Amino acid sequence: MKATVYRAVRDFLRSMDDTLPGRFEITRDGIVHDLTAPNGPHELTTAHIRKRLEGVVPEGITAHTGTPDVEDVPEGIMRHPDVLVIAWTDLDVEGSVDPRAAIAAVEIVSRSNPDNDWVGKLRDYPLMGVPVYAVFDPRTGTGAVFSDIHPTPGGPRYATRKDFVYGEDVTIADWTIPTGGLPRYQGENAGAATS
Repeated sequence: MKATVYRAVRDFLRSMDDTLPGRFEITRDGIVHDLTAPNGPHELTTAHIRKRLEGVVPEGITAHTGTPDVEDVPEGIMRHPDVLVIAWTDLDVEGSVDPRAAIAAVEIVSRSNPDNDWVGKLRDYPLMGVPVYAVFDPRTGTGAVFSDIHPTPGGPRYATRKDFVYGEDVTIADWTIPTGGLPRYQGENAGAATS
């Protein structure tokens, strides 16, 4: 997507933020619109991960939730991590955050659109230069941490994947946190396998 077209799409989507339900992101494949509001287990997992990371990161680093997005205009990608590990100084910007300033992005897999986290963001984050990507999946009680961006014929990809199950300690960038006690999705499709 050309930068001028990307900016027009981005500005349009931002103008829709207060009028349409859900959340918009721009990917290499187009627009992702998650219509469903995050549910209790998703939001609770986000809060646990943020708090656990805040307990171990040094002063000057934060585990941020909320806005702003991370954006790479030349690549035409705008993503919204559930938790963004970043220096406070790099967060103090007008508009979107430079993804190359991120230390790590953390996503909690959505029940309604798991491929967005396991496929789309796994492709987009290394392309944007986010050095570490951690995925927590409340459907299965598992996750993975991806790191070591390297070039491939299909574009930059993570070379290292470390899988974990809830209950194990997991290292995200330089910091290790416990995963015990994280909530799981209940009911239909709760135990669907990851892609």
